[in-house]
Amino acid sequence: MSRQYDRALEDTEIGIADQDPLHEADGITRADYGAIDNFSHITGIAVSVFYLVAALATMVEVFSRYVLNAPTLWAFETVMTLCAAAWMLSAGYITLKQRHIAITVIHGLTTKRQQWWLDLAAMLVGILALYMLLTDASLRAYAAVAKVEKSGSAFNSPLPMMMKSLMTLGAFMYLAQLTVNLHRHVTSNWARLLVKALGAYFVFYFVAAFCADVFGWSAAQAISGAISDIGKALDPSQALQLRKMDLGTISLIMVLLLVALMMTGMPLGIVTLIVSVIMAIGFFGPRGLFLVSSNAVGLLEHYSLVAVPFFVLMASILERAGIAEDLFDAMSIFAGNMRGGVAVQTTVVAVILAAMSGVMGGEIVMLGLVALPQMLRLGYDRRLTIGLICAAGALATLIPPSIIMIVYGLSAEVGIGDLFMAGAIPGVMLAVFYAGYVLIRVNLNPALAPTAAEAAAITGETRGLSRERMTAVVLCIVLIGAVMGSIYGGVASVTEAAAVGCIGALVVAAVRNQFKWDVISTALMGTMATVGTIIWLVLGAVSFVGIFNLVGGGEFMRSLFLDLGLSAMGTVVVMMLILMVLGTFMEWIAIVLITVPVFAPVVMTLAPELGLTEDQAKIWFGILFVMNIQIYFLSPPFGPACFWLKSVAPKDISLQEIFIAVLPFIGLQIIGLVLVMIFPQIALVLPELLN
Repeated sequence: MSRQYDRALEDTEIGIADQDPLHEADGITRADYGAIDNFSHITGIAVSVFYLVAALATMVEVFSRYVLNAPTLWAFETVMTLCAAAWMLSAGYITLKQRHIAITVIHGLTTKRQQWWLDLAAMLVGILALYMLLTDASLRAYAAVAKVEKSGSAFNSPLPMMMKSLMTLGAFMYLAQLTVNLHRHVTSNWARLLVKALGAYFVFYFVAAFCADVFGWSAAQAISGAISDIGKALDPSQALQLRKMDLGTISLIMVLLLVALMMTGMPLGIVTLIVSVIMAIGFFGPRGLFLVSSNAVGLLEHYSLVAVPFFVLMASILERAGIAEDLFDAMSIFAGNMRGGVAVQTTVVAVILAAMSGVMGGEIVMLGLVALPQMLRLGYDRRLTIGLICAAGALATLIPPSIIMIVYGLSAEVGIGDLFMAGAIPGVMLAVFYAGYVLIRVNLNPALAPTAAEAAAITGETRGLSRERMTAVVLCIVLIGAVMGSIYGGVASVTEAAAVGCIGALVVAAVRNQFKWDVISTALMGTMATVGTIIWLVLGAVSFVGIFNLVGGGEFMRSLFLDLGLSAMGTVVVMMLILMVLGTFMEWIAIVLITVPVFAPVVMTLAPELGLTEDQAKIWFGILFVMNIQIYFLSPPFGPACFWLKSVAPKDISLQEIFIAVLPFIGLQIIGLVLVMIFPQIALVLPELLN
């Protein structure tokens, strides 16, 4: 793989990366690092290895359970602790590299000076949110450590203590690095002095609270108590009287505050966290912070979430081992002399890559670097080629193991394995639509694409594969089949299958002579950076949804939809339209975590009218949701897929040309969405058959 590919892939995984994780951000070199910067950097590198260790531990559990019929007692809790440590302790690295997810549409339209002020506001709000979270979370962690809080399982490990401690450590690292970033952001001496004073206060307060709570020192208790008394005196719940407001007003305040802060370009995790903190304190006073911290800790115990880093790591290893090029070359051998055969093989490769990765940004970059030059060189029509690559690359959102499906499943409380099964047929259906559309076009107008013989005459060369590369391709396909088959067949859980996929990816890399430390380390670092950006957003969103539902916002929104006087299908159509509107200015993960907790219960309520059970309705709506997100990925003016392809396309391909090229494929996506809406069994038949 070329260095251009490695860099482009890092910059587009999940659509969030601004820098390669092995490069420095904002022009800051290691020589400019301070103590906290170095600690964040080194810790991020160290914890990236935890994902591989966790995958190996899961592999031991799979072997013990299914081969030896002797399940381990330690694997589950060990894996949870390792992954939670990687999620939380990567916070400093992610913050140092400024990799947190944000909506930068408005931010990008402002002047440099305005951007400076927006960034300053984002840092200050982030510091406030983390400080408020830690005032409660740190005390819960100290108490858990003092009594060695255990899980009560057969292994009886101190898992609850570890989760609370790790979340507190991660928040401390996030706060410390954000304070250092703020010090670097301001330039005047007096401003930097204020930042240093703020940092000194944090050290003073949290050390005093630690000594008071752990050692019981009277002086520390007096200091901590005095600061706490000031906080109680400033209790805003008495002045705001939020409990006296109606649910409609409260819901409107929360949503408007959320959207307003998002539009400033603040990291989405910070936005959801600060809104959660404000509403918790506004409703319940300082004691309401317990609700925020407990919701956040509860997220770390979601075993299904472990599948995300495992799938990302599997994809990273296979991609960096060169499997994408091998797949494309292998498909070219079997394409035959069919007109448009290379376009069909590109679609087939896209489906395989989607099943290999679940990460759309990386797949489009791969196809843009591997397939786009090849198809243009062979004489394929530019617009047809560009549109196909964008649309086929977006299949990673629908073909399992889709990262979007995992996040949706956690938000809607629906089985991820069921979602994977439900997405397979709609995903293949869209792939057939794309290939069929291209074949119809090129046979109606042969000038749009050559046959294999004509292509060979144009280029004067044919493609082949060495035995090692062909073996790697076969093993890769077998690996994907084994991972998906074990999930579909109910043999292994999604997380276990993903872990097996990680180890299998190492075997494939070894067969291709790419079992090298630079390949594995880059894959680990990319996984750490990618997942680290997601986890804090999910953490903030879980806290937000918890508070939103607790104050009655969720129930109000559900009643609002149900009182529209529309039919069940009409209500679903309205939801789809709302998602399309949100897709014009929000990242997909923000849309998932904000809308799904509201939409999914409404669809469950409407299930009898739709002729479905509640479980069927959640799965069906999940596929509709993911297909809608797929449309958003291609849609102008902010379709991320178009921008990702532009980042690696030849310079003579303009963004406007890409937008025009994807329009027919957006039409095919809408047709697919409508078909699944009208015929839910397209999505439901496979889960029901396999279950």
